Amino acid sequence: MTAPAVRHIRLVTEIPGPRSRALLARRDAAVVAGLGRATPIAIASGQGALVTDVDGNTLIDFVSGIGTLAVGHCPPEVVQAIQAQAEQLIHLSALVGTYEPYVALCERLNALAPISEPCKTLLSNSGAEGVENAIKFARAATGRPAIIVFDGAYHGRTLLTLSLTSRTYFKKKFGPFAPEIYRAPFPYAYRMGMSEAEAVEQCWAAFERMQIAGVDPETVAAVLIEPVQGEGGFIPVPVEFMRRLREFCTRNGSLLIVDEVQSGFGRTGTLFAIEQFGVEPDIIVAAKSIAAGMPLAATIGRARIMDCAHYGGVGGTYGGNPLACVAALATIDLIERERLLERAKVIGQQIRARFEPLLTDDSLDPLVGDVRGLGAMIGIELVKDRRKRTPAAAEEVLAILGRALERGVLAMRAGLYVNCIRLLVPLVITDDQLDEGLEVLIGAMRH
Repeated sequence: MTAPAVRHIRLVTEIPGPRSRALLARRDAAVVAGLGRATPIAIASGQGALVTDVDGNTLIDFVSGIGTLAVGHCPPEVVQAIQAQAEQLIHLSALVGTYEPYVALCERLNALAPISEPCKTLLSNSGAEGVENAIKFARAATGRPAIIVFDGAYHGRTLLTLSLTSRTYFKKKFGPFAPEIYRAPFPYAYRMGMSEAEAVEQCWAAFERMQIAGVDPETVAAVLIEPVQGEGGFIPVPVEFMRRLREFCTRNGSLLIVDEVQSGFGRTGTLFAIEQFGVEPDIIVAAKSIAAGMPLAATIGRARIMDCAHYGGVGGTYGGNPLACVAALATIDLIERERLLERAKVIGQQIRARFEPLLTDDSLDPLVGDVRGLGAMIGIELVKDRRKRTPAAAEEVLAILGRALERGVLAMRAGLYVNCIRLLVPLVITDDQLDEGLEVLIGAMRH
């Protein structure tokens, strides 16, 4: 594929430039050291798939606010909706009274949820808060305490969601953690060194053994799973494994909760990734791309389950803020009008077409070991040795991303071994922008 004629990257200083370095110095002095940052640049503005830093450099964004900007930076329709709402009502709190945007958004989400019975929705501020609400609804509905989660899972950074999250790096010094959380093996076929079918059988045998040696199934309120693991390395759940989880939950009187914080709202080619698995969840948690960057999450579920929480038992001061609600409504309209679900599939195909040939390219260091994902949620796993599947060192992946950044592409890592490159491009990215960004990223892998 030839390089695009029009270049969108525009570099006028080194990366990071002097103004970025100055602002980072201010951040280091004023902001807690524990707040991580993936890059050393400071952004002034963004439009579509492009961002401009405080030094005037324009870069292509392959991160999308960690999957938050499926409709791109500052889409005019969303900006206009926020501006119009800000002139009428900025805040009230759904705990105080009722305002139309909150109700309208819940109605819209209830109708869109891939659940074949009446649904209800609770709005909150973040994915972690949405997951916590899902756990509360599940426990209230079943009267049971236990939650089953999976190796590699990431569900947030509050104390409860850290308890649910797998990777120990995020959990240092923050324990003790919440009780009644039980972790099962996840069918990560590539890292297990076997076929997907074999991985399913091995992990399912462990899941059944867990019910004897780990947790009494009669105490299990819910199974919580990401249809595509995000932080864990962009690993889709095998369809057969998801089907068996649904059967277990139905048979056992437990609920199936899907965490679609990162995979939802068009990222995978359907509004919710679970639509591609042939099963119905009981509760869906959505956030990130739901509102084009405004802080919003939705916990959507079967009405008979969601109404089990006692009056006044759920809610929050800012949950479902009017500005966030109108942003979400405009985002849904934009996804539908611009056919971004179809666009996500095309983007995924284009990314695969560039990276899959690298699976046999021995000139790279580290090597491309696996290319996987759903739709435009694609992960590239880097390894030192393809036969042994030895994970590339975190420093090696950081070096690649650093070179890409210096050349004008913003990208991030993922994976339990932080040896994966996560690609979360805005779905409004043009073909020229995508080609240019991929050219830079692959060039950075070649040094």
